[in-house]
Amino acid sequence: MLSGPHDRRRALLSRVRDVGLDHVFVADHISFHSGMGMDGLIQAATIAALEPQLRIHIGVYLLALRHPVAVARQIASLCESAPDRLVFGVGVGGEDRHEIEICGVDPKTRGRRTNECLVALRALLSGKPTTHRCEFFEFEDALIRPAPDPPVPIVIGGRSNAAVRRAARFGDGWLGVWCSPRRYAEVVREIEEIGSTGPDRRSAGWDHGLQVWVGLDDDPNRARTRLAGRMEAMYRIPFERFERYSPWGSPEEIASALAPYVEAGCRHFNLMPVAASTEAAIDGIGEIRTRLCLESAAKIN
Repeated sequence: MLSGPHDRRRALLSRVRDVGLDHVFVADHISFHSGMGMDGLIQAATIAALEPQLRIHIGVYLLALRHPVAVARQIASLCESAPDRLVFGVGVGGEDRHEIEICGVDPKTRGRRTNECLVALRALLSGKPTTHRCEFFEFEDALIRPAPDPPVPIVIGGRSNAAVRRAARFGDGWLGVWCSPRRYAEVVREIEEIGSTGPDRRSAGWDHGLQVWVGLDDDPNRARTRLAGRMEAMYRIPFERFERYSPWGSPEEIASALAPYVEAGCRHFNLMPVAASTEAAIDGIGEIRTRLCLESAAKIN
């Protein structure tokens, strides 16, 4: 869906919309392990041009590897042509230290850099003259207009204690990954407590999400084998490390595995499906969404 002829990509995105999904998500890597990668904002712009209705989530953008003024301009330009369609997820990366090093960044500083970039980016996207000085960069009276209207939601990815604090201080929500429903609920409570009482406290509602790999097939053995192969090739880590957080099976089984996260405070899922075909993956996620919505409605009623 993110590569190939435009007609094919447009048809797949239309299929995403037609099965009832409200957004797609794209990742961001400059050179991950064997050189794989994609620029999250460029992919988001391409999708926005190909399909006029779907929202686009970036999960997650390696902000510390870029200069915030340039990123602010990219976001503002994208939002001018596709207003209210972008959710900007930010993470620190680190699974591949070499990716960070080749960008001229010390991996040990990526957390602090990300924090400084987030402060600067928020100010720049307000449309007001911005001056920022820190140990990593400085600029004076930078102005990015027009400012996105409405503002772009920024969600913070990660599962470390530092990521939790970052989400509470700088984010409109948290994008969890590889955690249990119990842990997810704990983090949501912690973020909202910190965010409501700290110096950067917020009064607006939160939008927490979860990023999950899923293996779709009515045959559970096929589903697991296919999912394990894809994840091990991507992360170069045995699948057993991810297994308890990466459900596989039929859409009904996967929806049952995800439902406890909704109870824990999750409001959107970024699902990375592995299936026999892209069409099967899209249809399967559509069914998962339908089942989750029905289950949530039944509990509310």
